Amino acid sequence: MADIQRRPFLRHLRGAPTSYVRHLRGGRVAHEGTGISFWFRPLSAAISEVPVDDRELPMLFHARTADFQDVAVQATVTYRIGDPALAARRLDFAIDPGTGRWRSAPLDQVAAMLTEIAQQHALTRLARIPLREAITDGPAAVRDDVAAGLDGDARLTDTGVTVVGVRVVAVRPEAEVERALQTPARERVQQEADRATYERRALAVERERAIAENEMQNQIELAAREQALVARRGANDRRRAEEEAAAAWVEAQARAERDKLAAAAQAEARRAVGAAEADAQAAQLAAYRDADPAVLLALAARAVAEHLPEIGQLHVAPDVVATALARLGGPR
Repeated sequence: MADIQRRPFLRHLRGAPTSYVRHLRGGRVAHEGTGISFWFRPLSAAISEVPVDDRELPMLFHARTADFQDVAVQATVTYRIGDPALAARRLDFAIDPGTGRWRSAPLDQVAAMLTEIAQQHALTRLARIPLREAITDGPAAVRDDVAAGLDGDARLTDTGVTVVGVRVVAVRPEAEVERALQTPARERVQQEADRATYERRALAVERERAIAENEMQNQIELAAREQALVARRGANDRRRAEEEAAAAWVEAQARAERDKLAAAAQAEARRAVGAAEADAQAAQLAAYRDADPAVLLALAARAVAEHLPEIGQLHVAPDVVATALARLGGPR
């Protein structure tokens, strides 16, 4: 929108770099161009402002395919006014000299014209193809047809409108139909997921089986080693017992030999002692044979006295002493 400043009996307009301004005074062109500034009288001026920048026009309309299915087309048309002088003559771009606002809505007229032309070509294209093709290949086909139709349209050329580009975002059916079309694909995806799950489970089972077989093989090997260890321990124990028995037998033989030698020596010693005692007794008896009986009696008494218990006090009766003295003093 142009910037207009008020002065007494005059106005000053300052245009934007993206706006084409045309000033008519008395039916003649006084000023025209983009980004211009000038003074004018509001009572005698007719000013038009035409935007020359690129503009986006979103569109959303419904169409019917060859198999009588309703689809929604979402597209965007980028356009600009390539010949603003021509557009100012064909459309009402006049602005209020006091406020700088458009007196009408010229851009709405341009949008309606572009929408009608684009919708006409899109409907024509979609009416010749079925629903599945419209969903898969429809956006590219509709874009090409709409772009070709807008470029060759005489109304746009006569108005000075230039189409920069056309984009078709989507061609979508109704929600129920779209869900029905998505069902086979979802089923295939689910089948792929189930197959992947089954394969993963089968692989897991195979791995578990391999692990179990490995563990079983390890247990068998450990059992075999344990059996060999037990056999080796038994052999070692038997060998140890045999060695201990042989050692005990040798020790028993040595002990028996020692006992035999000790018994023989003891017997020899006893025989020597007995012979010595016999000789001593024989000599003693030979000595006693010629001894006096009284002396023998005294020796016997002494021997008996040696073996008697200890006597603390001894009382001798007088008659015993008398008898003993009589015997000692009597004849032999």
